[in-house]
Amino acid sequence: MGSIIVFPPFRLDASDQQLWRGEESLPLRPKTFAVLTYLLDRPGQLVTKEELLEACWPDATMTYTVLKVCISEIREALGDDPKAPRFIETMHRRGYRFIGRIAEERGAAQRFNSGRFVAPLRLQFSSAAKGLVGREAELARLRGSLELALEGKRQVVFIAGEAGIGKTALVEAFLLRTAADPQVWLARGQCLEQFGSGEAYLPALEAVSRLCQESGRERFVALLRRHAPTWLLQMPWLVSASELDALERKTHGTRERMLREIAEAIEALTAETPLVLVIDDLHWSDYSTLDLISYLARRRERARLLVIAVYRSVEAVLHEHPLRSVKQELQMKRLCEELAMEYLSEAAVGEYLARRFPQSAFPQALSHLIHERTRGNPLFMVNAVDYLQSEGLIDDRDGQWRLNVKLAELEMDVPESIRQMIEKQIDRLSRDEQRTLEVASVAGMEFDVAAVAAGLEKGVVEIEEICEELARRRQLLHEVGMIELPDGAAPARYGFMHSLYQNVLYRRVAEARRVRLHALIGEHGERVYGNQANEIAAELAMRFEEGRDYERSIRYLRQAAENAVRRFANHEAISLARRGLDLLKSLPETVERTQSELALQVILGVTLMATRGYAAEEVEQAYARARELCGKVGETPQLFLTLWGLTTFYIVRTPFQTARELAEQLLRIAQRERDPYLMMQAYNPLAVCLLHLGEFTEARAYLEQGVAIEIAPQQRQFNFSYVDDPRVVCRARLASALWYLGYPDQGLKRCREAIAMAEEVGHPFTMVVAQVFAATFHRLRGDYQATRELAEAALGASAQHDFKELMMHARFMLGCAMVGQGQIEEGAELILWCANASRQAGVEIWRPSVLGLLAEAYGKGGQIEKALSLFDEALASVAHSNERLAEAELYRLKGELLMDCGLRTEDCRFARASASFSPQSAILNPQSAIPNPQSEAEECFNLAVAIAHRQEARSWELRAATSLARLRLRQNRLSEARQPLSSVYEWFTEGFDTADLIGARALLDEMA
Repeated sequence: MGSIIVFPPFRLDASDQQLWRGEESLPLRPKTFAVLTYLLDRPGQLVTKEELLEACWPDATMTYTVLKVCISEIREALGDDPKAPRFIETMHRRGYRFIGRIAEERGAAQRFNSGRFVAPLRLQFSSAAKGLVGREAELARLRGSLELALEGKRQVVFIAGEAGIGKTALVEAFLLRTAADPQVWLARGQCLEQFGSGEAYLPALEAVSRLCQESGRERFVALLRRHAPTWLLQMPWLVSASELDALERKTHGTRERMLREIAEAIEALTAETPLVLVIDDLHWSDYSTLDLISYLARRRERARLLVIAVYRSVEAVLHEHPLRSVKQELQMKRLCEELAMEYLSEAAVGEYLARRFPQSAFPQALSHLIHERTRGNPLFMVNAVDYLQSEGLIDDRDGQWRLNVKLAELEMDVPESIRQMIEKQIDRLSRDEQRTLEVASVAGMEFDVAAVAAGLEKGVVEIEEICEELARRRQLLHEVGMIELPDGAAPARYGFMHSLYQNVLYRRVAEARRVRLHALIGEHGERVYGNQANEIAAELAMRFEEGRDYERSIRYLRQAAENAVRRFANHEAISLARRGLDLLKSLPETVERTQSELALQVILGVTLMATRGYAAEEVEQAYARARELCGKVGETPQLFLTLWGLTTFYIVRTPFQTARELAEQLLRIAQRERDPYLMMQAYNPLAVCLLHLGEFTEARAYLEQGVAIEIAPQQRQFNFSYVDDPRVVCRARLASALWYLGYPDQGLKRCREAIAMAEEVGHPFTMVVAQVFAATFHRLRGDYQATRELAEAALGASAQHDFKELMMHARFMLGCAMVGQGQIEEGAELILWCANASRQAGVEIWRPSVLGLLAEAYGKGGQIEKALSLFDEALASVAHSNERLAEAELYRLKGELLMDCGLRTEDCRFARASASFSPQSAILNPQSAIPNPQSEAEECFNLAVAIAHRQEARSWELRAATSLARLRLRQNRLSEARQPLSSVYEWFTEGFDTADLIGARALLDEMA
């Protein structure tokens, strides 16, 4: 079915997701609309309930009830009576069927051609596509994939092979045949060979941009505006300045959002017309493009989409490109197929000769000789035949092609290498043609004639005529088309028929001339793009680096890194920033150099923090160098960012005094600037220091001040200079602070606010942070199922984005949840892994808590000696780092183990010692004895109550008082047991449905 489906008196527009009765729009929920569309696509067919659930809720477990609700909503909108249906018929216990009459909308074809979407993009094809031989099986496989795509079953095909094997010719031959169908759209993008990481999503942006170049592009831009505004932001030349400003204010992009949006836009487009998307030279791709291909392959929504990804297998192996692992994973899940290109057979070589030279009288052994000399490599074959023809060894006499020499002589004359063949082809060209091609090779695999004219310092028309003639003669070039540039010009574009042609020509250019050409072409790009030059920052950075203009190259590397951060391409950002820092070493010491290095170090710091972890030494190095640079340039906005990064690093490493001093300095800067956003960023690290020092009340005060700050709308968009959103983190941390202080219900409210705000912000790292904090909060409340669900969600997202430290925290919370749910051995393994991983990563914060919870797990599993040893290690860590967040709970848990393990003194691994044993002495001397476990348990509980009371940590105090009361009740000391617990319990005013308060109340009732 097309995008418009008419069943009088209704009209359904699938692309706009609207149902109309005349001019009246009938609102339907998205899932209800999906059910109706699915039924309309299968008129008269029985659609089972299972099929509908699988199609419309593929990733969720749903009951038939939700489907019945959707059918009821459809009938209500259509005015359909289930007892006498006109549209939706219920097949009892089986499913549903659409029984209405579907008509073609009058004038739909005219509107299609004149408004909604224009005719498919017509690509230009090389001559090799039209003369393809020996690839019938490969073409049949591609056609089969297209047929499946036309049925709505999305397809991803990887085409692999060595250089010259004919990958491009195969794809172009397939596209040439496909282009005969006016209802199929064709889009193509190419990855470029660049240093380090290239521009994120470059080939995808190129393909989308080309689709937007066609007449009637306004409709396609409208589709992007509706479904993919973050992608529209990447192509600002498509919208007005006012709309661009509005998009920047209200669009909060994330890596997930960019992937989801373009996928939904493609699905909306292919509901109207099928799309074939080709990505060339994937072995040079950036990480983000691979993510996009993988994401498109994994989605289960219906899409008439065929993705063809072309790459050189040898390049991917040699450079250990992640393409290999992405492709293998998709293959294992049967989400893609690979088409490996083989050499041509001798018969195919003979077919090529017959097609190229009809009416020929060649000896039969000629095809054998050519096949033997070229090994069946199509590019070598074509160039070998070109050489024979150009040298006059093959010519046309009396209307018949003949070989003019004996085969034995011919074998001696054919050049040994393809490079020699190409050199001979180039030598036969005119001097102007050679110079034009040499400059074109510097401009790129594809180029516009204006860039080449700039390099030659000649007129565009003259260069265009040369390129046009070469393409007409099928010599090295083929026409690509035209593309509108930001300055309004629309120069013709050409491309080399193979990368080997470009490589040979590039090597012919002397180094000094090559340097000048890169600089001229870079300056041309700056002029053409003007204020929009930052959009091609990675390319301009490469141009100016090759042109030895390092200052400009560094400026564009910085911009390219910022572009990558905004596209959530952290790997690319790190690579670009480091490249800029390397180039800075070649410049003299100036204020400008220092400022450039400072900006790059801050970008490097925040991206390393997200990918390597807060505690990574590289993070400290980046921010420490930035702080040193701040001292050189004087007062700068970068100082706050730098101190914020260092504060975060030191908090995780646990020199809390250093972190607190830095956090207080942050707060002073924010107060001086009177900037509410900076105030919120300063409150967070200061509150973290206080929480882990056990100063809960003061920490709560700072966090509540942060939550109360009103942020201006323009500051609500995520600030990529920081690793997470302070509004979310303030609320997430406040939730736990409130629990410690005895306000579990207020904490739950803040926890839910943090998750909701994280979803609104849409920043992946912030979302995982919120999930980890929420998991921590629910563990404190004793809700292990909620803890597990949040930890699993955080773990999945962390793995997807390579958030190493957050992945560690998520695994820790998952382990705690498993122990709480009785999976003690499996949970303990996870917690142990996290304890080792965190120590290896330099993460010291939370270490006492991690060791304590691991000890608790071992105790529950009967490993008493190991558990007691871990408690001593945890308490020693408290003394060493002064991290007192869970100090009271550690003493309580150790007391619980001593009280309940049933240890006899002679069974304990510790040697006997004097009765002066105390938990504090055990810290200093772990070989001390435990003469009376019950007595030592009571001392642990008393310490826990005292510490928690001093910290005003009412929830810790309640737990400790409950444990103490339980011990004294066992010892028949009823009068001593009730009073301490009762006084703490009576302090509480909320949270009476939580596990701790329910347990305390039950114990008080028992004692009563």
